Amino acid sequence: MKIVRYPHPALRVKARPVTAIDADIQKAAGEMLELMYKSEGLGLAAPQVTLDYQMIVMNFMGEADRPDQEVVAINPVILESKGGTVNDREGCLSFPGLYQNVRRAKTVHVAAYNLKGEKFEMVCHDLAARVWQHEIDHLQGTLFIDKMGSLGLSRSQRDLEKFVADFEKDKKKGDLPPDLEPKM
Repeated sequence: MKIVRYPHPALRVKARPVTAIDADIQKAAGEMLELMYKSEGLGLAAPQVTLDYQMIVMNFMGEADRPDQEVVAINPVILESKGGTVNDREGCLSFPGLYQNVRRAKTVHVAAYNLKGEKFEMVCHDLAARVWQHEIDHLQGTLFIDKMGSLGLSRSQRDLEKFVADFEKDKKKGDLPPDLEPKM
């Protein structure tokens, strides 16, 4: 399992709901958490590792030695956004090194299922709310570049062009299937 980079088509797939929590789902969650920590992230969505279902893993502290802070969310939804919006710096493991301001709700009320199939709800603020919104967007095929303002997107253009060039280079080297077409 590895994290794919923009413009890999898996990042634009609308993930399907999980209908059964089996050993494969549990194994994937564990591997995703390991990858997230290895990459120094706070969250990771299944499409970022080419899995087409609705699962995200998070640790708002980003610390592997704090498993009590881990959240595995299956079929997550935002029930309510409130508290206005905050424009703050954001990055993504599928866009290594790229950071820009993105406007997000200050507070979200979310619902999801854990690995035991139990429904849970959380109300999160600030950074935790931002992580939830970012990761749930991934499940819809929405990327943080889609949420940037025109200035942030303009400032990111060179980085985005490099990601596309690297993607094409990887296809030519055989590291990716040649018929894989990026969806911009």
